[in-house]
Amino acid sequence: MGGHFRGKRSANKEVKLNKEDTIAAIATPFGAGSIGVIRLSGEKAIEIVEKIFVSPKHTPLGDFPSHRVIYGHIVDKDKAEIIDEVICLVMRAPRSYTREDVVEIQCHGGMMPLRRILALVLAQGARLAEAGEFTKRAFLNGRLDLAQAQAVMDIIEAKSESSLRMASGHLMGKFSQQINSIREPLLEMIAHYEATIDFPEEEVDPVDNLAVSETLYDLQADIDEMLRTAHTGRILKDGLMTAIIGKPNVGKSSLLNFFLQEERAIVTDIPGTTRDSLEEYANIEGIPFRFIDTAGIRETEDKVEKIGVEKAHTYLEQADIILVVLDSSRPLDENDERIFAMLKEKDCYVLVNKSDLPAQWDIDVLPEGINRKRVFLISTRRGSGLENVIEAIKEDVYSGNAQREEAIFVNNVRQVEALKKAKQHLDDALRALDDEVPEDLVVIDLRSAWETLGDILGDSVNEEVIDEIFSRFCIGK
Repeated sequence: MGGHFRGKRSANKEVKLNKEDTIAAIATPFGAGSIGVIRLSGEKAIEIVEKIFVSPKHTPLGDFPSHRVIYGHIVDKDKAEIIDEVICLVMRAPRSYTREDVVEIQCHGGMMPLRRILALVLAQGARLAEAGEFTKRAFLNGRLDLAQAQAVMDIIEAKSESSLRMASGHLMGKFSQQINSIREPLLEMIAHYEATIDFPEEEVDPVDNLAVSETLYDLQADIDEMLRTAHTGRILKDGLMTAIIGKPNVGKSSLLNFFLQEERAIVTDIPGTTRDSLEEYANIEGIPFRFIDTAGIRETEDKVEKIGVEKAHTYLEQADIILVVLDSSRPLDENDERIFAMLKEKDCYVLVNKSDLPAQWDIDVLPEGINRKRVFLISTRRGSGLENVIEAIKEDVYSGNAQREEAIFVNNVRQVEALKKAKQHLDDALRALDDEVPEDLVVIDLRSAWETLGDILGDSVNEEVIDEIFSRFCIGK
């Protein structure tokens, strides 16, 4: 291979990884619990814990083999005081989460023992870990690529079985395999081109530019397939922000209670009962919903209710989907017309409620801009018709991806932007081939695509991006 091509991963592995630092943090949530965990990682992890840990036979911690659970006590030797009865788990490098020596101290839950033990290990030379620093070390030491590292937090924050499957698949490397299946053919092309450029006197087979173009079109199709999963991936990860709007007393709160399967919202015949927005989460058939039950939209002189109506307008702009609730048992009025005006050019689901009562109007009177395929007759009192609403939402969320494995879904903006940028570089390469420009210029575009896809895995991403990603993690992870 010629001198033009160089990967960047090895250089980035030098990013702020001080091998002399041993880090420590509380790895379990704050508050009382049956078990608490303090985690250490680094060259001196075993040595530091050895100074405060006493086993029943006073065997030094360093004498125990790796991946053994050792019972004993944490002792503040300066005060000759036993802090807690614990077990220690020793994991020697490289067979650990960070590929460094790791010690986990499992003590009784509760802030006092955790804080005392953490203070002792810090006093013995450990440094308090930064947010996400354990996973950052796992990435920098080559145990995880960046997509896998980001999946760690996605698992912690998973809101449904589907989002958990997606995050677990990313952590297992299935998403990364998809990226590499695009990068590897690019690397072969780059190597072939550079061999013909750098060693023209050698008997290197000429590059078949027509075959290269066909391969690039196939790779672009693969990228498009991945990008088509981004909408579903984002929703499974972050939740589907769902605004429930309508005039007072049409059944918005009853609808929310149905979805939540509990009496969360107050339901009365008095208009204006919901004067502020009510936010709740629900997992419905694998989709994490973030429901916003808004104040009834109407003209009002009540200052508090007016603020609630204004907030309903704001949620209408922010929502992923809008559920418009209408009452078929009452004639449409100026408040309904006001809602229709708000919904111009917006994609929404219209739920015609109280279908179990005599209807005062027909759906044919709805404005032309409303998609009739998204109009549903429902009864929140009987629970009828709502299964059709859920199926329609589910179909839209998965956007044709229902049969695909969640493990390969794109699920964050950085991945989307990198894929789009890589596709553009492939476009540039195809255009260069069509224009019969010199091959070394084609290589520049191919290499740019390869490196951009590498940003997703962390091969060529810069230090600032790495720090920003891991800063979103919790301390101790």
